[in-house]
Amino acid sequence: MALKLHGLPLSTCTGRVLTIFHEKSLDFELVPVNLPAGEHKQPAFLTKNPFGQIPVLEDGDLTLFESRAITAYVAEKFKDTGADLIRHNNLKEAALVKVWTEAESQNFNPAISAIVFQHLVAPIYGMTPDQAVIDANLEKLAKVLDVYEARLSSTKYLAGDFYSLADLNHLPYTHYFMKTPWASLVNERPHVKAWWEDISSRPAFKKVAEAMTMGQK
Repeated sequence: MALKLHGLPLSTCTGRVLTIFHEKSLDFELVPVNLPAGEHKQPAFLTKNPFGQIPVLEDGDLTLFESRAITAYVAEKFKDTGADLIRHNNLKEAALVKVWTEAESQNFNPAISAIVFQHLVAPIYGMTPDQAVIDANLEKLAKVLDVYEARLSSTKYLAGDFYSLADLNHLPYTHYFMKTPWASLVNERPHVKAWWEDISSRPAFKKVAEAMTMGQK
């Protein structure tokens, strides 16, 4: 039975899951969720995710929500298929994948998601971007990227000299961030820039990025 993913291709969180599907060359069904119509807040959807958020994965009788939980599940279930994104045969490397996966979730994502929301999402809903929020989070993001620059000066990828789930989870929001006027935060840090150009050029993500058109003119 194919995996069933409820979400939208232009969504960052859906994109995160779609990327690992393609990395693993998995069969799946994408079930579009009509967010403007509020489908994600209707009882039928809330039985799948009581928080009313996409994406939701259905794998047989198992239903999962939260994109990072889904990618971790897929990486583990299909660890012998495609790229080994969790380094399951090396305890030290596996631990470092977890460290940098947490770094993305706790440090990188809060800052970059706020910027992307204000610059690209808010106008879609008729809201005026709050430049004060953008500026505050640009400062936070710069500090995170300074840490990444130092790390990537000694390793090709965040967890080591291997591509992992820690890198993959960065892809969707960084893709949109690079469409903003502040892409120089990445480009002016040579090791971060090289890392971004590397991971964003992977065939799996290039397939996903084609549908991530928010902010495209």
